[in-house]
Amino acid sequence: MSIGRPDYFAAAFEEARAAAARWEVPVGAVIVKDGAIIAAAGNRTLADRDPTAHAEMLAIRAAARVLGSERLIDCDLYVTLEPCAMCAAAMSFARIRRLYFSAHDEKGGAVENGPRFFAQPTCHHAPEVYGGIRETEAAHMLREFFRERRQ
Repeated sequence: MSIGRPDYFAAAFEEARAAAARWEVPVGAVIVKDGAIIAAAGNRTLADRDPTAHAEMLAIRAAARVLGSERLIDCDLYVTLEPCAMCAAAMSFARIRRLYFSAHDEKGGAVENGPRFFAQPTCHHAPEVYGGIRETEAAHMLREFFRERRQ
């Protein structure tokens, strides 16, 4: 398997663009099992009035419904921004196999920045992590979104 297959990231970026069109922070996520996308979501914190409605959380919830299980065994998550601590914890609890992410998040990220959740001794399951895939594209999308919001 090649790291960060473009078709999966294309779907994650599509979800991020849809989130931006709703004036949500443009983050998109997809969950893949056996080569097929089983869940996809973009941020919905404003629309849902829910601070936990991050793209990763919504995708995990949808994938759990599809599989009929809280354990997403053999599932991979593709997301356009480094996950926060809440999302990293959910990935651990869900037993996500691999995490692929685009832009690093020095302020809110918790995988390769901040608390480095998966490296903590209290973390029961850590996925394989591959970061920085299509980082320039994701970072540009985020910068443009916040630039437009400030105008």
